[in-house]
Amino acid sequence: MKRHTSWSLLVLFCAALVTNAAALKTRNVFLIMTDGLRWEEVFTGAEERLITKELGGVGDTNALRAAFWRDTSDARRETLMPFTWSEIARKGQIFGNQKKGSVVRVSNGKNFSYPGYNEIFTGRADSRIDSNGKKPNPNVTVFEWIDRQKDFRNRTALFATWDVFPYIFNCERSGLPIWPGWGEKFVKEIQVPPVLAMLHRDTPVPASGTMVFDSFAYHASLDYVKREKPRVVFVGVGETDQWAHEKKYDDYLHAAHRVDRYIGELWTLLQSMSQYRDKTTLIITSDHGRGHGPDDWKDHGEKTPGAESNWIIALGPDTPPLGERSNTPPLSVDQIASTMAELLGLNYQAFFSQAGAPISDVIARK
Repeated sequence: MKRHTSWSLLVLFCAALVTNAAALKTRNVFLIMTDGLRWEEVFTGAEERLITKELGGVGDTNALRAAFWRDTSDARRETLMPFTWSEIARKGQIFGNQKKGSVVRVSNGKNFSYPGYNEIFTGRADSRIDSNGKKPNPNVTVFEWIDRQKDFRNRTALFATWDVFPYIFNCERSGLPIWPGWGEKFVKEIQVPPVLAMLHRDTPVPASGTMVFDSFAYHASLDYVKREKPRVVFVGVGETDQWAHEKKYDDYLHAAHRVDRYIGELWTLLQSMSQYRDKTTLIITSDHGRGHGPDDWKDHGEKTPGAESNWIIALGPDTPPLGERSNTPPLSVDQIASTMAELLGLNYQAFFSQAGAPISDVIARK
């Protein structure tokens, strides 16, 4: 029975080609995730009642208002995330503005990190994933699966700022390279420039001790892209979640602003390289939402209303430039794995039939 199961898995691993894949231009996919960034800030910018010491823990409210407060929601979001609301809004698609009838949800019911990442990476919620504990993921992620396909072997790279990621990706089984390695003996750690490794080593981490600052992961990913030219990349950063939990709305907004800048710098780099120019799709999202109101904005989880709400952004050569979407059928983040695979000409659902269907709106076949 075990031999039959292994052979069946091998067949499913190989059943990857999409018959009409030649119509697509995408040859590389980057999934970028910023932990716990609310849809409210993405679509309406800074929330005025949180720009206070009492509710937002803001030290210098005048400075924060000068930086991010504007009279209209459109102006606020453009100020907070200028690359998103200029380049992506003109050339890509942005889902999740509930005020305009575009809804994106997580479906795992837990509304915190490990269940959210598992759902996004594998295409289906798993009730066994019920904590943020360092337990090897029993599921095969789309990254591991793509890495086993012809022309993609050893072309995957992971950059992640939380010490649970080596377990979420099950790096011991998958062998996927990741940075940082968090000292785990089973990890194939990506090598970074010595000065970056030194700064990472010598810079104190936030109070939780479980993450590194976003800037380290982004600069490590930029360096690796230049040197090794991977085809499938994950960049996961966490300061938006960290500062929200610590009731630091100013740091939360600045972190979101930096993420937008990093994405813009990454896109500029990709368009300057023949390996990536007009051949690369970015998918950007979060692992969960957060609550509403003066207290719940700091939190998420199954008991926090609104924490299931999310957003998805896509930018690439096969994504029609429809900008901010409105009045769309509801989307779930469990559709991202199959979307990534299909953009690369692969059929992830042939391996895992329970995965969410690709987001057809972001894949235009000509």
